[in-house]
Amino acid sequence: MERQNLLGGPPATYLPADEKAAAALAAGEPPADVAARFPACSAAWAALAAGAFERGDAVTAYAYARTGYHRGLDQLRRAGWHGHGPIPWEHEPNRGFLRSLHMLAASAAAIGEDDEAGRCAQFLRDSSPTAAAELGTELGTELGNRRASR
Repeated sequence: MERQNLLGGPPATYLPADEKAAAALAAGEPPADVAARFPACSAAWAALAAGAFERGDAVTAYAYARTGYHRGLDQLRRAGWHGHGPIPWEHEPNRGFLRSLHMLAASAAAIGEDDEAGRCAQFLRDSSPTAAAELGTELGTELGNRRASR
């Protein structure tokens, strides 16, 4: 049964699954290898961004996150998204885009791109409050530490 949006806003967008890329990541294949074989896989780019961020390389994290973000935007548009509306975290194929968006906010903040960091964080909250809550706890402490050391 399809749920009806009673608030009149845009419908949720559900990205199609990329079974081969997801299986490669789940099998522990290095994200760089997955991104090379499946360049549209936002989850691989998000994983690369998270790894670079954790190593203290915010510029590289920013570049990886921006790639995953843009690849995800392309997919969202093909799926019927018109620039706003819910992108549910609960739908596994959406998570690569949402993680890329989160990493773009975190890495932008780490390099002093505060306006972009704010826009990306707001976009994440607007797209999926659940994703914002889940991902905010993953990197919130580290991001705070990085900002304090600038």
